[in-house]
Formats: sequence, structure tokens, C-alpha cells
Amino acid sequence: MTTHFITAEIDLQETPTELQKAIEAELKKQGEPLRWAVTSVDTAQKKATVEAVVTTGNAE
Repeated sequence: MTTHFITAEIDLQETPTELQKAIEAELKKQGEPLRWAVTSVDTAQKKATVEAVVTTGNAE
């Protein structure tokens, strides 16, 4: 198992629940999220920056 620190830009959604689902779906593309946080929001471009730690690979 390997851990990676990643940064992703997510389009802002209509509700917090939809935003959380969009963030989790984007992070799943990179691996299994261990933790994540929204670190900035650009209201002009309607984007949120998310930093996360994800794991990839199989545990042996």
C-alpha cells in the first residue's frame, strides 16, 4: 500500500452534500481517500481546491 498527497480542483455544487459527493468521487479516481480538506474556494471561478491523502495498491 502506498500513500499519496494530492490536490484537486472541484466545481462548486448547489449544496454541501452534492459538493462532498463530487469531492469523494474525484478522489476515488486517484485511490482510496484517507483524509481530505477544502483548502481554498475561488467564488469567481466557482472552484474549490481540495488537498487529500489517498492510498493505492494492495495491503500484503
